[in-house]
Amino acid sequence: MANTKIVMKLVYILLILFTFTVSPAISTAPEGCDSDSDNPCINKAKALPLKIVAIVAILTTSLIGVTSPLFSRYISFLHPDGNGFMIVKCFSSGIILGTGFMHVLPDSFEMLSSKCLSDDPWHKFPFAGFVAMLSGLVTLAIDSITTSLYTGKNAVGPVPDDQEKVIHNVGHNHSHGHGVVLAAKDDGKLLRYRIIAMVLELGILFHSVVIGLSLGATNDACTIRGLIVALCFHHLFEGMGLGGCILQAEFTNVKRLVMTFFFAVMTPSAIFLGIALSSFYQDNSPTALITVGLLNACSAGMLIYMALVDLLATEFMGSMLQGSIKLQIKCFGAAMFGCAVMSILAKWA
Repeated sequence: MANTKIVMKLVYILLILFTFTVSPAISTAPEGCDSDSDNPCINKAKALPLKIVAIVAILTTSLIGVTSPLFSRYISFLHPDGNGFMIVKCFSSGIILGTGFMHVLPDSFEMLSSKCLSDDPWHKFPFAGFVAMLSGLVTLAIDSITTSLYTGKNAVGPVPDDQEKVIHNVGHNHSHGHGVVLAAKDDGKLLRYRIIAMVLELGILFHSVVIGLSLGATNDACTIRGLIVALCFHHLFEGMGLGGCILQAEFTNVKRLVMTFFFAVMTPSAIFLGIALSSFYQDNSPTALITVGLLNACSAGMLIYMALVDLLATEFMGSMLQGSIKLQIKCFGAAMFGCAVMSILAKWA
C-alpha cells in the first residue's frame, strides 16, 4: 500500500512537471524584459553571501520548528493531548493558510500577469487561480483515494456472534471486547493522522523547492534580505505544524527522522541548486515567470486545501474542540493570529 501511495505522488508530480516543461515553449515576450540592468539591487557579489546566510538560517529554524513538537511529551504545556498543543497547532495551521493565500498565490498571479509575457494566452485567462483550483482538487483526490485504500486494507470485520455472546456474558471479556472496538476506532483516527501528515509534507516540500530555487537563482540582494527573515519565521512555524502532525501520526522513529530530514533540507538544497543556475537564470524571463508562476499556483492550492480541510477543519470538528466552546475560541484566535502574522510579513516578502 505504501508503494501505491508513492506511485500516485510520483505520477502527480510528473504530470505537473510535464505541463510546466511544455508551457514555456508556447510563450513569447516583449523585447527588453530579459534585462535587469535598471535594477540597482542586482549585485551577484552581494547576493551570494546572503544566500549562504539564508541556507544556514533556514536549515536551523526548520530543524527547530519540526523537531520541537516531537519533544513536547516532556513539556507539560505542550503535551499532545493538552490544550496548549492544540492552540499551537492551530496557530501553525494559520501560518500555513496565510502562506498559501498571502504569499504563494499572489506571487503566482503577479508572475503570470507580468508585462514580460505575451497577451495571449497569459493575460486573457486567470491561469494562477485555475491551476490552484485544480491543485486543490487533485490533492483532495489523493487524500480521498489514499484513505479509501488504507481503510479497505485495514478494515476490521464484524464481531462474530459466538464471540459477541462471550463478551456480553463474561465481565472481563466484556470490557476487553469494547477495548477491541475502541482500538478499531483509534486505528481509524491514527490512519487519518498518518495520511494528513504525509500529504501535508508533500505540499510543503513542493513549495519549499519552488521558493528555494527562486531565492538561490535571484541576484536581487534587496529581495533576499527580506526573504531570509520571512522564510525563517515561516519555516519555524510551518515546521511546528508538520511536526505536530508527525507526532500525532505515531510513525516509527525511522519514518519520523526521514520526514524531518526532508523538510529541513529541501529549501537549503533548492537554494544550492538555484545558485548553480543563477549564471543563466533571469527572474523576469518568460520561461522563469511561467514555470515558477504555475508551480506557485500549484503549491498554493495544496497548502490552502491542507490548512483548511486536513488541519483546521479536522481539529475544529473533532471531539476535543467540540467539547469546549472556550477552547474553540482560543484556537480560532490562534489560527487568526497565524494568518495575521503571515499577512504582515507579506509587506516585505
